[in-house]
Amino acid sequence: MSDKVIVIISTGEAGKAHVGAMYALNALKHGWLADVKLILFGPAEHLFIEDEEFQDLVRQFMDLAKTPIACKYLSDRDGTSERLSDLGVDVQYVGAPISEAIREGYVPMVW
Repeated sequence: MSDKVIVIISTGEAGKAHVGAMYALNALKHGWLADVKLILFGPAEHLFIEDEEFQDLVRQFMDLAKTPIACKYLSDRDGTSERLSDLGVDVQYVGAPISEAIREGYVPMVW
């Protein structure tokens, strides 16, 4: 069984996104798993820019020396790449990192 997870938050619904971010944060903070990666994707990128509670949860995740990734293709398309970068998110194409994480045994959890 894997002890690594890649949390992919793609929802634009605040309640669901908060739960996903809270799980990623707590799994890392409390050592529930050996490693946790966090991806913001599509609607969740917009929500992150607008929602302070979501930002706070992700910042706490970042305080544990983990940088979340946002999808460059979608954020470039939507004109949000610079704002995401300003908020501390690594903006890059996510297809390869997600695929690599799965090959490395990370279990994908999608919100």
